[in-house]
Amino acid sequence: MIVSSKGRYALYIMAELAKEGGNSLRQIALRQNLPYKYAESIVSLLVKAGFVESRRGKKGGYSLTRRPEEYTLSEILKKTETSLAATECTEGGEGCPRAATCPTLPVWRGLDETVDAYLSRYTLTDLIK
Repeated sequence: MIVSSKGRYALYIMAELAKEGGNSLRQIALRQNLPYKYAESIVSLLVKAGFVESRRGKKGGYSLTRRPEEYTLSEILKKTETSLAATECTEGGEGCPRAATCPTLPVWRGLDETVDAYLSRYTLTDLIK
């Protein structure tokens, strides 16, 4: 599992919103040194996931839809990453044709569970402390 720049930047954006409340994406991108166009595509995913909302007008910008302590890093990364699975065979879907006889499958499933449990222990509040 490798967390891509999309996942890392999503955490940066969410942490900025947790710290500052409503803010323009341009300001967030500047503070975090993120490419603006890339930040736009990421915030679009966050809006679609229901994590962030936008407001228009003079006091417009983006804000979280819940309190920072209600967002786990796991749920944010699951919405912005293609996969957090350690291997392709644990990603879900049809699964591996060798699953019934694979001696390593329990190891990969355990690793996935461990990673998810670890990321679920941390919230946006933890990031901004």
